[in-house]
Amino acid sequence: MHKFFTLLLLTLATVAQAQKYDLGLTLKQGETYNQVMQSDISIVQDFGGQSMEINMKISGNMAFEVAAVENDSYQLKTVFKSLNMAMKMPQGTTEFSSENPTEGDVFSSMLAAIKDQPFDVVMKKNGKVTSVKKLDEMWGKTVDQFEELPAMQKQQIKEQLMKAYGEEAMIGNMEMVTAIYPEGKVKIGDTWTVSTNLEAGMAAKLITEYELVSVSGDKITLKGTGNIATEDKDAYVETNGMKMKYDMSGTMNSDIEVDKNSGWIIEADIVQKIDGDATIKANAQMPNDMQIPMKLNTTMKVTN
Repeated sequence: MHKFFTLLLLTLATVAQAQKYDLGLTLKQGETYNQVMQSDISIVQDFGGQSMEINMKISGNMAFEVAAVENDSYQLKTVFKSLNMAMKMPQGTTEFSSENPTEGDVFSSMLAAIKDQPFDVVMKKNGKVTSVKKLDEMWGKTVDQFEELPAMQKQQIKEQLMKAYGEEAMIGNMEMVTAIYPEGKVKIGDTWTVSTNLEAGMAAKLITEYELVSVSGDKITLKGTGNIATEDKDAYVETNGMKMKYDMSGTMNSDIEVDKNSGWIIEADIVQKIDGDATIKANAQMPNDMQIPMKLNTTMKVTN
């Protein structure tokens, strides 16, 4: 009898391992899904042998309302519910929050003004984002509300916001935590590869191998192991009036729990480690190129 039950348990375990799952988003029209993100970022830069460290904390809450379901895509009416940033540098600490705008704190007032303004996201069942619309226009109108700012400063703020949180950047930012699913059915232990373009500040390619670790009750556990590298090491981007190029590479590892019914992330822990060089192109104030070795370490927690 004991041998019979042992054989039965082994058989059931083998069947469970062999079962294939159709992973992906199964969102319901009219429902709202939340994504709360907290990031701790350490940036170490070397200026001519002198090291400077910048520590940043960025947190935000986004809400995605399913406006329509079309074939394998979801039309999502998306809003920021809150945005908070804190930056610690050798010169001191600066904090901005959509929840605490005060007189004279223009950037916090901008974050407060952007809250609950809807923009459009189209996301596929596999988590890939095919378009983000109305976000650039929304940032532009928000900055233009602040008539006390000089036109040149407004333009600089718009450019910085577009690079970090504009439509192109938002696609990559979202896909880092949503584009996690395979095209076909998979069983426990199977792996698949997802490629994502990142556009926040510098253009980079993220290639991640995901594994289906387990399925238990209403939870699915995935594990991701990724590599990040600059797309075009010779391409310059303009930052604060200076032309810069990047030669960076690193890793991104993630442990993810998703809801079995909706496919929406319940909790994810993500660690990025990137290093390389940023080069400032020679200009009127600087006769020679300046190369700046950099290290970026990011830990990110995503919940629903």
